[in-house]
Amino acid sequence: MSGQILKDGAVTDASATVKPESPEGKPTVTVLDYGSGNVRSAVRALERAGAEVVLSSKPEDVLNADGLLVPGVGAFETVMGELKAVDAIRMIGRRVAGGRPVLAICVGLQVLFEAGVEHGTESEGMAEWPGKVELLPAPVVPHMGWNTVDVPEGSKLFAGVEQERFYFVHSYGVQEWNFDVVQPRMAPPLVTWSEHGARFIAAVENGPLCATQFHPEKSGDAGARLLRNWVDGLRKPASKVAQAPAADDRGAA
Repeated sequence: MSGQILKDGAVTDASATVKPESPEGKPTVTVLDYGSGNVRSAVRALERAGAEVVLSSKPEDVLNADGLLVPGVGAFETVMGELKAVDAIRMIGRRVAGGRPVLAICVGLQVLFEAGVEHGTESEGMAEWPGKVELLPAPVVPHMGWNTVDVPEGSKLFAGVEQERFYFVHSYGVQEWNFDVVQPRMAPPLVTWSEHGARFIAAVENGPLCATQFHPEKSGDAGARLLRNWVDGLRKPASKVAQAPAADDRGAA
């Protein structure tokens, strides 16, 4: 991987090319760098979860890492424009199509849906899932603070923290889930819900593609456990392939 090495181990500057080797078996995670604002908390949280972390938008970093984290702060349309500017939409699509894990956070979750409506303007999303991001019908927005979540049975992302609270900062959300596509040999998506004025999607687990509306990196011990669950899922199992004897050794007395 490439980039300027920071004190916390993250990488940002494409002019550097060397990064210290990680301990054996440590999964690599690229935090997508596309101008989303302060992502240092996500970098540090992933490092604490056991990953080697790179902050980059370079294709080799985005496509080759064991996991990709897509942060998101700001307006739906703005984030989509910034993602397009670094060719991230194509790269995210390639990872998902190839079964390579992606975790999106906050507006990163929202842009995975078909569209977002802000201030009367509808913007096109990535359409990985059907649905529209709309203003939450609550007396007070943004929805800011800790909230419980309704986790479906079988969730791997929320294993051990099903009853915990997570930290939200958002005014918009997806309030309906209508996904009837069934993929062969692939479990149906698991959807976690929360509520602020109305029920909205708090997280989705869909094969290699996962996303949370809340900020796990700001959600204390519960968020740390969730990130560790995701990072642990990136670890490659040890190879147990038996080696055949060399040709020169065959039949040796």
